[in-house]
Amino acid sequence: MSFEKVEHLGIAVKDLNSANELYATLLGVPHYKTEEIESEHVITSFFKTGDTKIELLQATHPDSAIAKFIEKRGEGLHHIAYAVANINAEMERLAANGFTLLNAQPKRGADNKWVCFVHPKNCNGVLTELCQDIEPQAQ
Repeated sequence: MSFEKVEHLGIAVKDLNSANELYATLLGVPHYKTEEIESEHVITSFFKTGDTKIELLQATHPDSAIAKFIEKRGEGLHHIAYAVANINAEMERLAANGFTLLNAQPKRGADNKWVCFVHPKNCNGVLTELCQDIEPQAQ
């Protein structure tokens, strides 16, 4: 078991509309998706360039993790997300190796993913996210 690739970089922003304009100009491509994750009090916007995705995150509530992050550190890199084939197995492996998981079970995240976060204190100050695609349900 191992991480497959960097799935995306998450960037905390104060104003999603102006950040979308900035990154569209910077990357030379428009964002392809905006999604609200009510449980996390955040609106996300995704860009893709090559195999790399950038996720912009704007808080929708002053008590959200993104709002607190921006208040403490300002806008900027919030997390690195890694794609994994089996999120439950990776969570067990990391926990067995002393990593602190911020959620006990995978939870539904943006972009049709199961996600779990690893505490930044275990990763040299970088919040780390595990991502696994949610299989589409048979119709």
